Amino acid sequence: MRRLAVALFTLSALACQLSHAAQQSPLALEEMQITASAERADGPVDGYRATRSASATRTDTPLHEIPQSISVVPAQVVQDIGAVRLEDALDYAGGVERGNNFGGQGLTEFLIRGFNSQEFYRNGFAVNRGYPNMPDASTLERIEVLRGPAAMLYGRSDPGGTFNIVSKQPQAERRTVLGSQINSEGRRRGTLDSTGALDERADFTYRLNLVAEGGDSFRDEVESERYNLAPVLRWQLNEDTAITLEGDYLHNRHPLDRGVTRYANQQDKLPRERFLGEEAAGKLTNDNATTQLRIEHLFDDNWTLRGGVQYLDGEIHGGAVENNSNSYSAGLAPGASTVGRNYNERWLNWNDVNAQANAEGHFDAGGFAHTLLLGLEYDKFNYNSLIRRSPNDNAFPIDLYHPVHGQPLPALTRTTTHDNENLESYAFFVQDQIALTERLKAQLGARLERFEQRYVDKLNAGGDWDQAHNAVSPRFGLIYDLSDELALFANTSRSFKPNRGADRFGNAFDPEQGIAHEVGIKYDLADRDLSLTAALFHIVKENVLTSDPLDSTRSISAGEVRSRGFDINVAGNITPQWRVIGGYAYVDAEVSESTSATMPVGTRLANVPRHSFNLLDTYEFDSGALAGLGLGVGLKYVGERRGLTSNSSFDMDGYGLVDLLAYYPLTENLRLNLNLNNLFDKHYEERAWNAWAYPGEPRTLQAGISFSL
Repeated sequence: MRRLAVALFTLSALACQLSHAAQQSPLALEEMQITASAERADGPVDGYRATRSASATRTDTPLHEIPQSISVVPAQVVQDIGAVRLEDALDYAGGVERGNNFGGQGLTEFLIRGFNSQEFYRNGFAVNRGYPNMPDASTLERIEVLRGPAAMLYGRSDPGGTFNIVSKQPQAERRTVLGSQINSEGRRRGTLDSTGALDERADFTYRLNLVAEGGDSFRDEVESERYNLAPVLRWQLNEDTAITLEGDYLHNRHPLDRGVTRYANQQDKLPRERFLGEEAAGKLTNDNATTQLRIEHLFDDNWTLRGGVQYLDGEIHGGAVENNSNSYSAGLAPGASTVGRNYNERWLNWNDVNAQANAEGHFDAGGFAHTLLLGLEYDKFNYNSLIRRSPNDNAFPIDLYHPVHGQPLPALTRTTTHDNENLESYAFFVQDQIALTERLKAQLGARLERFEQRYVDKLNAGGDWDQAHNAVSPRFGLIYDLSDELALFANTSRSFKPNRGADRFGNAFDPEQGIAHEVGIKYDLADRDLSLTAALFHIVKENVLTSDPLDSTRSISAGEVRSRGFDINVAGNITPQWRVIGGYAYVDAEVSESTSATMPVGTRLANVPRHSFNLLDTYEFDSGALAGLGLGVGLKYVGERRGLTSNSSFDMDGYGLVDLLAYYPLTENLRLNLNLNNLFDKHYEERAWNAWAYPGEPRTLQAGISFSL
């Protein structure tokens, strides 16, 4: 109830304002002249090509002036492909791969340039803490993918990259869109997106997104339900100060579904619909609430103060059935097809408080123009877990190839996990964007951060540990305009991320540290509204956990992994009617130092294809009888990948997918969308974790209709 209270309070306030506005005579706002303004870094994008970003610098900066490879996936792409989840939209960010999702529950992981990225952001605040639900696509205004370390601005993270979600914000012009989607696998979905002003002067504006979803899936006995409530209120206090209160409440009930097994000695692959759990175990309920209070104040024409506070609260609880062994190497006996299972119940709870304050100034000094950013950040994360399981034996087995479901659930006899983790951090950062000449610009900065981490094992007092570290994360970049259209850029930066656990002496591990180097070009065709970015990169991550050579049951932070490669991304219009977005990535990611016999030097990193490609190509007719009709094709290719970072691992085959889309405005206010995904019904595996691989969706037809008021 605590998580729901914040969201309901915000919604109640919004409802009161709407009710008050509805009782009045028609607002003068309806007669106002609304003039389109230039793109803002936190606002809508016209088409597929964004021109500005705040995610890479925390300042509103043209993408062409940022010495870093950045991709922006705007709301138009989300709408055209009929996306319902964040990962659907990220498929067209270029070189972003899917990682572990904890059986559909959360722990959302993506891979960028060969490294898992568990840290990502919403309006500049970290949101992937604990096991949150996969964000819904209904609230996305744009997704900005930053390649390379982002630790200088955001703190602990992996060196491959991260992304920032810019959520839909209030608009002064009134508009409400009602939507409905169904697909051939049984999913049903309804949405509402409403925005407008609550007073004549448009000092108070609102945005409200609602989602209700449920139904079947292509997986046997895997049904789910999902509700999302996302209200936003903005108060323009005066011409210099704005306050935004934003909430996001997301409820999800879904069985724990890790996919299909890929054990060593397993005779054949399982059908993609095969579910090895039990319907009687019920579903895991995942409730998340996010509340942000953001303030922006302009001191004068040169200085701006931005700040805010975010509170996250989440909980997973419920029952599930899992195989007793998730280890690939444990395997099956030759010719065997039966595996033991256990019934378990989980209670996981987490909360996070984050406070930020940034001062941005524009001035001339030393003969150069500067954009200076000074920032302070505080974060406190708390996590609790309790897991109880049935006996770890074969009293609850299942045959992989001839499963018999409906067996009585065994009793819970063991408590296997009962712990608490706290992590608190304090940070200061400074960044300067300097115009050295009319064509040469530099970006440099550094972040000083202290984090204190404590872990309490309530089942084993000897398992407790704590640590405290100071980290420095610098970044430096240059970009030079060779012409009005072509720029050359280079950057180098560092990252860090705390390791969990302790060595055989009970000492906490040193944090992971990464360093990345990148050189590339940016090519912008302003007359065609088309942008292309290409980059070479080399990244090394140190202090990776690897086996202790003196005790194979323990770890030491002595490993190293590296990734190098090339990526290219394009977005924009080839003609005014022809839109494209996508990219290609070559990634060579492997272990470069190790003390583990099962993870020797040269081992490829899990879930990382050497080659990946995606392209969304859409054409919209602008005249004649077909005016407004849009037709498109989405192409995706993911190369062969290792299921584990191990010399004993299964391989996932490469695959190519073709998706089709069409949309048509039946009237001025009514739009129809049709999407046919996986046209050729390709069988493929989209991600892996330990002995599990998650199969991709079969050929699926999705129909959607939206009505604008």
